[in-house]
Amino acid sequence: MENSSKFDSLTNISLASSDAVFDMIEYKAISVFLVLVICGVGIVGNVMVVLVVLTTREMKTPTNCYLVSLAVADLMVLVAAGLPNISDSLAGTWIYGHTGCLGITYFQYLGINVSSCSITAFTVERYIAICHPMRAHTMCTVSRAKRIIAFVWICTSIYCMLWFFLVDINVNKSQHLECGYKVSRNLYLPIYLLDFALFFVTPLVVATMLYGLIGRILFASPIPHQADSTAKPWRERSGREKNGVDTRESKPSSRSRTRGALSSRKQVTKMLAVVVILFALLWMPYRTLVLVNSFMDNPFLNPWFILFCRLCVYANSAINPIVYNLMSQKFRAAFKRLCKCGGEPPPPSLYMATASYSLAREPLPPTPQLQDHKEDKQPPPVSNMALPKRQQPPPRSKGENGDELYFSVV
Repeated sequence: MENSSKFDSLTNISLASSDAVFDMIEYKAISVFLVLVICGVGIVGNVMVVLVVLTTREMKTPTNCYLVSLAVADLMVLVAAGLPNISDSLAGTWIYGHTGCLGITYFQYLGINVSSCSITAFTVERYIAICHPMRAHTMCTVSRAKRIIAFVWICTSIYCMLWFFLVDINVNKSQHLECGYKVSRNLYLPIYLLDFALFFVTPLVVATMLYGLIGRILFASPIPHQADSTAKPWRERSGREKNGVDTRESKPSSRSRTRGALSSRKQVTKMLAVVVILFALLWMPYRTLVLVNSFMDNPFLNPWFILFCRLCVYANSAINPIVYNLMSQKFRAAFKRLCKCGGEPPPPSLYMATASYSLAREPLPPTPQLQDHKEDKQPPPVSNMALPKRQQPPPRSKGENGDELYFSVV
């Protein structure tokens, strides 16, 4: 096995080498301290993300289901890649044996690949919810998100089993044990290229295209404002039919609810876009290093740059909970409640899956005035037939239980 192949793995599986830099106290102290801080923050943060989504009813949305999958994958990367880095740096040799070598390598690649698939999944979910709101009622559901997540984990677990046959315990030139590859690193080039294409390039291309379409609809389209103005006459006439009173007082509240829903969708979209951007930036150094070294006879193996690449990968798995806390009011309040910091529970809210239009079901109960007219067998004072043809509201369809459906444009 070529000694340079050791740097193609995220774990610090071969710090015990003849290079003098690894014997330097400064290098060990800096690497252990930084990795310990990043992994500690990341483990605590991702555990909190999982807990707040699982224990808070209003947090159980399709998007948050994918964020839980991402958090679990990030935990796997931090535990399987970051913590062995610390122990190997301190001990100077591989201490987990053959089984540990296979298991740690498998779980670190499983976490890396699942995190990429989770990012792609919530990007597609946001695209459907915002750009195809009518489909979102059936496609963007919690049960469907759970099935997609299960499918991603099963397929990725099977794919990563390949690493059980590609790694083994070896003895390096310094007579120290290391968890490395069985054969020459040149034979791993197809695997590197496949991983690079499937779990880095493809998610970024898909995210770039879909977020471009989302931005055009969400930030540049005037549909929500036009839709709100179109719905005003319908709301007025519906209110008169139900209560026989003028509903002009409800216009400001309806507009404010529309603005609030639009602002919430923008906030969530911005937060997820930041997650994708950080994924691209923090994974770029390591992915590029591995890909370039695969084509070089004398690979670039500067230990400090390799440490920088690994720290970027660990930071990518640790920074997402911080982003949620900074950019999401719901996550921030949920984190405060979890830490018992006196955070007030947010008001119950319906998960808004649509972007421009929504279908609201409002039964029209008979008002006392209409009941009195029915008892007297007299026609009500206000009816659809009394209105001019141009002012008659559109016909209402019947629901499943015979209730009338009221179509409102939000």
